[in-house]
Parts: sequence; C-alpha cells; structure tokens
Amino acid sequence: ARMIFSAQKCGVCFQPPSIILIYRDNVQNKTRQRIMPIRNFSRFSDCCRAAEQLKNNPRHKPYLEGVSLRQLEKLYSLLRHHLEGQSLSESLGRYHHEHTIDPEEDMNKLDDKELAKRKSIMDELFEKNRKRRDDPDFVYNVEVDFPQDEHLEACAWDTESDEEM
Repeated sequence: ARMIFSAQKCGVCFQPPSIILIYRDNVQNKTRQRIMPIRNFSRFSDCCRAAEQLKNNPRHKPYLEGVSLRQLEKLYSLLRHHLEGQSLSESLGRYHHEHTIDPEEDMNKLDDKELAKRKSIMDELFEKNRKRRDDPDFVYNVEVDFPQDEHLEACAWDTESDEEM
C-alpha cells in the first residue's frame, strides 16, 4: 500500500485563489505541480470546513494524503485574512498567535470548542517533539538533576493538611 503521490510542498496563491501542491509522482519518478482552485470562499467562510472538503474531494484526495488537515486549514486561514485586507506578515502573526499555547492562560474559563482547539494544538506539539525508539537521538533512561539552590514557590494545596479538605 505504497502512496503513488508524495507531497513535497503545499502553499496558497491569492490571485486567483488556489492551493498549490508540489508533489512527487512515485510511479513516473517525477516532481509535478497541482493547482487546486478555491471557489465559493469568502472572508466569512469556515476554514476547517473548506479544508475538510478539499482533502475529501475525490479529484484531489490521492494528492493530498501526505498533507495534514491542519496545514490546509492554515492555508485557508491565510487566504481568509488576505480577503479581509491583511498583509501576509500580519496574517502569519495572527495565525501563530491563535495557534500557540499561552502557559499563563486559564483553560478552565474556555468553552468546549476553544478547549478542544487548545488540546489539539498540544497533541500536535507533543507528537512533533516525541522521541521514539527508532529516532537517531533516542536515549532510553534520561536522568536530569534539578538545581536545589533556587527558591521554591509554595502552593496553597502544598500546605493544606488532609483534615482541611
């Protein structure tokens, strides 16, 4: 079950709106380009839905197997921001801000949709940084010494006794 097409690069073109895929045809051993026009997309469109529709489109599905849904969502998001009049750098900054976890953010105050989005970002980051046994820099038993001379912060739940609960 070897893939016939291997995605190399994927990008967005603003004029005319389209997703451009550079891929490798593994049968003919050639690098090719595929332009997928984006129709019926406005600054009010749902990027997640548009990405899913493109990825599941029978004409494009074999080519987009190696492209993550998250990457397609990002490209649609860049296009939507462009349609709103933002520059590419503003759009990339906005996307990065929306898809980065703020360690100071109280996630207990998020609604279910936003919480699911944050969890998805964390899962993706975990998988990206995960070390597997077959990785060249994998170390089985990592030991880390933490400095003891630093001031340790006390938390309220550290100092409470069991009777107070």
